[in-house]
Amino acid sequence: MRIPLPIIRTNSDSHPGGRSALTCRFRCGDACFHEVPNTSTNPYVGDVIAEAVSRRTTLRAAAVVTAAAAVGGAVTVAAPQADAAEAAAGAATTDRTGTFGHGARGLRFSPVAPNTADTVTIPDGYAQNIVIRWGEPILRGAPAFDPDKQTAAAQAGQFGYNCDFLSLLPLPGERGRQLLVANHEYTDEVLMFRGYDAANPTREQAEIAWAAHGLSVVVVEGDRGTGKLTVVPRHSLNRRVTATSEFKVTGPAAGSDLLKTSADPTGRKVLGTLNNCSGGTTPWGTTLHGEENFNQYFANGTRATDKRYGLPATGSERKWELFDKRFDVAQEPNEPHRFGYVVELDPYDPTSKPRKHTLLGRVKHEGATVRLTDDGRPVVYTGDDERFDYFYKFVGAKRMMKGTSRAVREHNLSLLDEGTLYVAKLTGDSPAIEIDGTGKLPSDGEFDGSGEWIPLVTATAKGAVSHVDGMTAEEVCVFTRLAGDKVGATKMDRPEDIEPNPHTGKVYVALTNNSRRGTTGNAPVDEANPRIGNKHGQVLELTERWNRADSKKFAWSLFLVAGDPNDPATYFAGFPKDQVSPISCPDNVAFDPYGNLWISTDGNQLGSHDGLFGVATRGERRGELKQFLTVPKGAETCGPIVQDRRVLVAVQHPGEIDGATAEKPLSAWPDGEGKINRPAVVAVWRKDGCNIGV
Repeated sequence: MRIPLPIIRTNSDSHPGGRSALTCRFRCGDACFHEVPNTSTNPYVGDVIAEAVSRRTTLRAAAVVTAAAAVGGAVTVAAPQADAAEAAAGAATTDRTGTFGHGARGLRFSPVAPNTADTVTIPDGYAQNIVIRWGEPILRGAPAFDPDKQTAAAQAGQFGYNCDFLSLLPLPGERGRQLLVANHEYTDEVLMFRGYDAANPTREQAEIAWAAHGLSVVVVEGDRGTGKLTVVPRHSLNRRVTATSEFKVTGPAAGSDLLKTSADPTGRKVLGTLNNCSGGTTPWGTTLHGEENFNQYFANGTRATDKRYGLPATGSERKWELFDKRFDVAQEPNEPHRFGYVVELDPYDPTSKPRKHTLLGRVKHEGATVRLTDDGRPVVYTGDDERFDYFYKFVGAKRMMKGTSRAVREHNLSLLDEGTLYVAKLTGDSPAIEIDGTGKLPSDGEFDGSGEWIPLVTATAKGAVSHVDGMTAEEVCVFTRLAGDKVGATKMDRPEDIEPNPHTGKVYVALTNNSRRGTTGNAPVDEANPRIGNKHGQVLELTERWNRADSKKFAWSLFLVAGDPNDPATYFAGFPKDQVSPISCPDNVAFDPYGNLWISTDGNQLGSHDGLFGVATRGERRGELKQFLTVPKGAETCGPIVQDRRVLVAVQHPGEIDGATAEKPLSAWPDGEGKINRPAVVAVWRKDGCNIGV
């Protein structure tokens, strides 16, 4: 039996979710301290229990058939025999000893204990390197980073700030090289600029921040003897996309009066992308990027058309409205309608114009992940990262084409502009009295039930049709939260990253936390969100006929209920809780080559720094969760990529601790004591050159 890992108990001045006040201020505009935007009276999961009980047997039978179904395209389904083989392989490792310990294949490493070390802590037998930091030049002519000589022109050619989502794409014809794409979610001017005056920022500081937002594309090269990655500067594919780059608007809202401004009377051309959080990589070789807390960048939001997006009533934190009227809602009431979308980038074409896909809806997108149905249609999952908001699925109408010609790439770039957007409604299968808010499992032994995808809008080449009474198609695409309210979608505990398992087809939804759940004036607990004042979060597992474009039903269960394993209110898919690592606040998720789910955390409420965890999703070790790394003081773990021989993470906002400034950093990472903190991408690999976790 493994010795239980310790929980670190500390008292801190952090905000809800374990973040510092500084992080809340700059990343989401203190969202947790505002009134909950969703005041709708949607039914909660327990209200429709009778319907769930009557359908449960049918749905589960369908789900079993689905999991064994064959599939085409980019996704492979594991047949039941594969699960049995995996279980046997897991059982065969129970006597394994040594540095890398027991575990499911891909998870055989000694888990990192919870800690507050000011470094990236990794398992014994592993090594790491910093791939790229904020400010490192990637474009031809860009200067080396100098914290005292920052300019907007320099930053536009350098790696941006606060990296989040990461994607690694192949680079044909260039052996050992890959294309790294990174999101840059937000800027923290207090940590970026010495002498920063929050009440009176300068135009240059604002323009530097505009250039530090957006996306970076940079070629990286692997070391043949290790897992080390290094940047190839000034490569022809290297690119920066910023808050002032031009974007094309597509889908039903393109050209709508709701998107027209004085600078863009067409409603089809937007400058910039903001607060890009997580994302996804498409089977046709592009990347998707979710615009999340876009509301905080705008001022004077009392003029806003709707009140579901939390626009500030007066001035913004960064005061960009002083330097560009588009950030002043009083002058440009439609400008906020032009943010909050899923952005698509073609990283292989530096001259291409990125697109904002309105058909995927306007919400606070954590990200967007794609898989193909068996006939080649894209299915995109996305979550709205707000307390009591919803998660969505888009099913495309057109099929992906194979090939690299310009015509093929243009066709594939239009795949997200025709199809149907759905929102999720969940039903529990246990009596409401058994969901008492403590996290105690109901009598059937798990939190589970059924669900349905409710259509919101459908678009074809001939036009778009709304499925929501009283709303047009373009209104559904711009005011998607209101559409979800109207159709009775299920209020969730901050749905963030959503990823389908490439081996089984099951879909995993990270629900980070919700301190308001079950409190006075807010939605009560339900079977999918079973804890009052939920501060640790949970991971939802969906089973549906995902390989069919007409799939409208799914079964669901809570795969993990996070927190201290010694707490009765936690659950790890039935795995013994004295053999798992403690985890709090799941955020970004990814899969390794063996089908294990990897989870990065944001705002750990157990006293340890945030980290990256791997958990088995099938076989006898299903639910076995092990911590792979932790990040430095004040940092968040983002953008995990888990390859055969390398793990990548984005270390976001290191040193973002209350009281820290650019003059007085409170973390020494990554460059030592007294040096300005720089968000960075880190690669980790095994010293012996073998695969991760085997």
